[in-house]
Amino acid sequence: MLDLDLTPEQVQLQATLRDFGRRELAPAIPALDQEHRSDPELFAKLASLGLPGISTPQRYGGAGLDWVALGLACEELEYVDASCRTALSVHAGLCMTGLYQWGTEAQRQRLLRPLAEGRQQGCFALTEPDAGSDVRALRTLAVRSGDAYRLRGQKVWISMGHSADLLLVFATVDPGAGRRGITAFAVERGLAGAGLRTQPIEHKYGLRASETAIVFLDDAVVPAANRIGEEGEGFKVAMSCLDSGRFCVASGAAGTIRACLDLSTAYARVREVQGQPIGRFQLVQQMVGQMARDGDIARLLWLRAAWLKNQGRRSGRESALAKWVNSDNARRCADDCLQVHGATGFSEECPAARYLRNSRATLLYEGTRELQTVVAGEYALGYREDRPVRCALPAWPDEGSAAPGA
Repeated sequence: MLDLDLTPEQVQLQATLRDFGRRELAPAIPALDQEHRSDPELFAKLASLGLPGISTPQRYGGAGLDWVALGLACEELEYVDASCRTALSVHAGLCMTGLYQWGTEAQRQRLLRPLAEGRQQGCFALTEPDAGSDVRALRTLAVRSGDAYRLRGQKVWISMGHSADLLLVFATVDPGAGRRGITAFAVERGLAGAGLRTQPIEHKYGLRASETAIVFLDDAVVPAANRIGEEGEGFKVAMSCLDSGRFCVASGAAGTIRACLDLSTAYARVREVQGQPIGRFQLVQQMVGQMARDGDIARLLWLRAAWLKNQGRRSGRESALAKWVNSDNARRCADDCLQVHGATGFSEECPAARYLRNSRATLLYEGTRELQTVVAGEYALGYREDRPVRCALPAWPDEGSAAPGA
């Protein structure tokens, strides 16, 4: 039976995350954003709270919590700033999910454990200059050489790519095979040699406090033991990772919506025009009311996806829909938040401008808004359905653990 109420343990987790964000993360964000630089200690701060492995089974070094816990973490981190949520969702949602679902037991112990324990940081390297939504067009080549592969190509717009210790990279072993040639590799920076170089991307419109990189692969060496799945299964690996990534974006967007609502209501109560607070004007109430509505919608959509994942059921449709609706609503709420603040909102000293810039990115990554619209239409028309994959969604939390919702 679908139950969307938070357990007492989850409520406590939410409170802990909220206090952590307020004390440890929020004070530095305005300066980081204005100076276009990321916090080099961000991942370590997240690791101090055990967040990197929050929903990874305990037998692989994680906390053994569930998908609701991961969603709460993403929502609370994005309430502070989208850059904070990005660091977690790329690591736990995109990278680690792929290693868990498609890796062997030996790979999980060797590659997943240090990520879950927060000793290493992971990222997801799929997008290329000419291959974004069209994954089949990727050109990065993987050539087998004895007991290793050599990767040649370039990845771009890779969040956390400059600092990551492990990159989940997608390359083709057969350029003429389309998606059937795509293969996934766990590229360890320490083993790849001089063939792996990364370069930060500067002067972004939004997510200025988040690290984004170009990844250059010039005969980067990857042991065959680091191939994730079989040759040709990389497209399936990527799609399962993106399903988890979309879930994280959707739950994070709920944090942006709540931040916009809180900022707008606080301002509308004290800003006076014609002798009364602007919150008394119906057009302001309309914008604030829509933010409250969208906040409820966002929470319900990502919680439904989390519930399905906790049941071990596929949630491709639900995650895609939550990502589309929540990111679109977050962008509109941020725009209205700036409007409520008037000229004050047009200043970088007001968080509304940052919320608006950051929210625009969510309409692009993990599948554009237009792609999510097509996905929703194909599900509705019966052209698309969730099919079983090689490895079902993780049975999180661990059996016998005291995880929330167990």
